[in-house]
Amino acid sequence: MKRISVDIGGTFTDCFVVWDDKYIETKALTTHQNLSLGFNEALESAYTELGLTMESILSGVDSVRYATTLGTNALIEHKGPRIGMLVTAGYEAMVPLSRGRGYGEGLDELGKQNLPDAQRPAPLVLPHMIEGVRERLGFQGELVMPLDEPDVRVKIRKLVDKGAQAIVVCLVNSVVNPDHEKRVEQILLDEYPSHLLGSIPVILSHRVAGRKGEYVRATSAIVDGYLHSTMYHAMSQLEQNLRSNKYDKPMLVIHNSGGMAQLNSTDALQTIHSGPVSGISAAEHLAKEADLGSVVATDMGGTSYDIGIVVEGGIKHYDFNPVIDRWLVSVPMVHLVTLGAGGGSIASFDRMYSAVAVGPKSAGSDPGPACYDRGGMSPTVTDADLVLGYLDPTNYAGGHIPLNPKRSVFAIEETLCDDLDVSPIEAALLIKEKVDSNMANGLHTELRVRGYDPEEFTMLAYGGNGPLHCCGIASNLSIDKILAPPMSSVFSAVGAGNMHQMHIHEMSLFMVLYDSNTRKVFDDYTRFNDIVAELSSRGQNDLLRQGMNLEDIRYSLELDMRYGNQLVQTTVVVPKHTLESAMDVMNILQQFSEDYGKRFGEGSQAPEAGIRINTVRVASFVEHETVHFKHIKPIPESERSAPPEPIAKRTCYFVSTGAKAIETPVWRKTDIPSGTEIVGPGIVASDVTTYLIEPGWKYVSAEQGAVWFFRTDAKN
Repeated sequence: MKRISVDIGGTFTDCFVVWDDKYIETKALTTHQNLSLGFNEALESAYTELGLTMESILSGVDSVRYATTLGTNALIEHKGPRIGMLVTAGYEAMVPLSRGRGYGEGLDELGKQNLPDAQRPAPLVLPHMIEGVRERLGFQGELVMPLDEPDVRVKIRKLVDKGAQAIVVCLVNSVVNPDHEKRVEQILLDEYPSHLLGSIPVILSHRVAGRKGEYVRATSAIVDGYLHSTMYHAMSQLEQNLRSNKYDKPMLVIHNSGGMAQLNSTDALQTIHSGPVSGISAAEHLAKEADLGSVVATDMGGTSYDIGIVVEGGIKHYDFNPVIDRWLVSVPMVHLVTLGAGGGSIASFDRMYSAVAVGPKSAGSDPGPACYDRGGMSPTVTDADLVLGYLDPTNYAGGHIPLNPKRSVFAIEETLCDDLDVSPIEAALLIKEKVDSNMANGLHTELRVRGYDPEEFTMLAYGGNGPLHCCGIASNLSIDKILAPPMSSVFSAVGAGNMHQMHIHEMSLFMVLYDSNTRKVFDDYTRFNDIVAELSSRGQNDLLRQGMNLEDIRYSLELDMRYGNQLVQTTVVVPKHTLESAMDVMNILQQFSEDYGKRFGEGSQAPEAGIRINTVRVASFVEHETVHFKHIKPIPESERSAPPEPIAKRTCYFVSTGAKAIETPVWRKTDIPSGTEIVGPGIVASDVTTYLIEPGWKYVSAEQGAVWFFRTDAKN
């Protein structure tokens, strides 16, 4: 297998190269002005190590997979075209009014509670750019009022005259019957043919979001249309960069649904958060291969801290209506929580509480933390880590990024020391304590709110800063075992390399499997089977269009189910895709009951409220060869060996010991064989990350470069 996978984050571009039996992980600073420059720099380190040229490596790989935060950044920065929108007449105010709590979407809890200052986000489509067309379909898709085609032509011309650069069409009940939206598209192409310079991209809402809910479907289509040209030009630029270096295969783009597709089969909305989702996918793959049970995936990079849950038994967690920036959308996105807590998160003085605040603002890669010596003046988490002695200023990122400790001390002194009346060391300890506490609180909340006990999970710590802060985070929780997985610093890029080509299609419906009033079990098998067959056919056509073989296509059926009118939905992965008898229905009900009991506790099931399906989802996919994780479980304590002599000692400070200087031994990761145990405090350094062994913890190395952290007072 020869493959390149890339995850471009807000600070670093991570690259993972598989070349036969060699696995190479590299990093470079993200070049936001031209993403291909950072990609080329990261790839250069890999092909140099292999003794190849850029052209030879790109012409030899079977695929290049790409995950990016470009869409997220463009949305936050409001860099997009002027959008025109066509809606059903009478619904022109739907998007400007949003929902009652629309002002708070995308804000933290304090922001949501600050009603006096409540403001809705700046609109992506201006109110005067929304036009209503005369038509109406009923909730079951029946015709109520035919489409007034002359009216549509007039409204399209009005939007173009006002400067519309893309047009979004969102008509009522189009997910049930898309005929009117499709006809509007035909009219628009008649007016402005695609082969002419005046052609205009058109986005149909039913193609972007397949579930009911007019507002969220509208915002989904708007966000997709808003990012369409930005993503197209940026991705085309990346593809041209590959083409100019002898790569002649389709570039594959990671989707936030947990799969990937070619560029011509990717919506802009599907690329949002694709990097963190790749990490969760890698965590799921690792947990299954290494038999780890339930794991909580934590990715601490330079800009954010991403949390995902992988539960033993295949229970899926999706965000059914995720908030992207300030917009509620409808897309089946793998569930994750993102906190503004990374190595580049800026520390400041909170005057209300006379304490240190960390994040959510980040210094990014340009100018970066103060210690990067690129003009950054604000203290960050990385600056605190440097002042506390955890980082080697001459060998950070393999020596590619020299650090300036004096800049870090100066930034911390100027921003925090006078207000807090503390020394730079004490201020740096407060920064580390605060950021670790923030991440621990977020992780604990995420597990508890979903009905899980943190003690039952293994914590996966990856990303460039994951192994550096994992002990501090776990010390705030009841988690006593941590795994820094193989290739931990580029683990999300590893996940991108393990993705399968996949398309997800779903349908919103109201299907009662068990009616508690009549005590009847669902028996309209044809209706269920027809829906599954239709969704499977759509996915099949997507994959065939990309050149996949029919015999290689596989399907996964998921049902979003709930008891009665409960708000909580549980996704059930159903092994049998057709209903043929009452026993098939009973098997689904039994599986739902078991999954629900595991999640919320046995006895919490409520069949007396009835059981229904809200969404049918079919994932159509083609499996590709993956990186295998083996033998990463720790060996027994009795068989572990002592570490070699450290290469150096460094003065470090830890939260648990206060501002007391501790001489801390330092090892190179390449010098530590599998099965070695190191009792903290200690530091293990590599070219791509730093493993910090805090007092009260021990480090146990495993195969493939994996590392376990255990509390010294716990059995392991």
